[in-house]
Amino acid sequence: MKQNIFVWLLTTILLTTSSSAEAQQAKKVPRIGYLAGDPQAPSHEAFRQGLRDLGYIEGQSILIEWRFAEDKPDRFPQLATELVRLKVDVIVAANAAALSALKQATTTIPIVMESYGGDPVADGIVTSFARPGGNITGVTPLDPELSGKQLELLKEILPKLSRLAVMWKPDDSGSSLQWHETQTAATTLGIQLLSLEVRTSGEVDKAIETATRGRVDALLVLRNPLFYVLRKRIVTLAEKSRLRGIYPGWEFVEAGGLMSYAANNLAQYRRAATYVDKILKGSKPADLPIEAPTKFELVINLKTAKQIGVTIPQSVLYRADKVIK
Repeated sequence: MKQNIFVWLLTTILLTTSSSAEAQQAKKVPRIGYLAGDPQAPSHEAFRQGLRDLGYIEGQSILIEWRFAEDKPDRFPQLATELVRLKVDVIVAANAAALSALKQATTTIPIVMESYGGDPVADGIVTSFARPGGNITGVTPLDPELSGKQLELLKEILPKLSRLAVMWKPDDSGSSLQWHETQTAATTLGIQLLSLEVRTSGEVDKAIETATRGRVDALLVLRNPLFYVLRKRIVTLAEKSRLRGIYPGWEFVEAGGLMSYAANNLAQYRRAATYVDKILKGSKPADLPIEAPTKFELVINLKTAKQIGVTIPQSVLYRADKVIK
């Protein structure tokens, strides 16, 4: 009898231990990497919110390895390698530079691009929008297609617009694509362009000085991670020079820029979280179609307009998604 009780107790202990081990394995917390430039960018909180909407709690049901290059783009390859060595389950690339570094660092760990301003197919990032192939998928703002609309808005505000300065980064494929699209749109609208090529943060001041000396009617800043990091500096210099600017995101307008017309960035960043969720649940990046934005926003800063002597027509204000007074 005692022997039977002992066997029963031993079996119970073994089963309990086994169940406990299985439970611990089942509760394995997924770990994702996040590679970006600006540690203060609003995109990070939007991405967190996207995860929360899907039921994830950072530090509990999901772990995030944050890596930021800040104003040192040459750090991206090193940071990408760090994330790969950590063997995370999926990595989010917050910009083109991050994506390029990650593409070189791994062909196996799934990568979700959060904001790639160029053409990912033409640039060889993916095979197609519908079936990306490989280990990369995500969302794209498709900014180049917005150039015509941005110039039309400037024309409405500045009917006599004839000369426009364009700040862009020639060593970035996305920025180059936007520049070519802007040239096409400018030709159609009869606008002469002044190219402001900016490769480093130290060239921003000179670019604004060039625009001022060039007696341009307005300034267009194209999308690039470097410009997002330097947005406060750019809009401050533009305002001092009384340059009427249109920018690639609402963040510039909140920093003091005149206006922006672009995809709803925060919605895209939240959307990137759904890709992470699908991949963690077993979907392959190769089979997840790349999504383009469906909503574009016009944001206007009336305070800045008053300071630089610009009157925004009511027809434009009525169409604005947000007006800062």
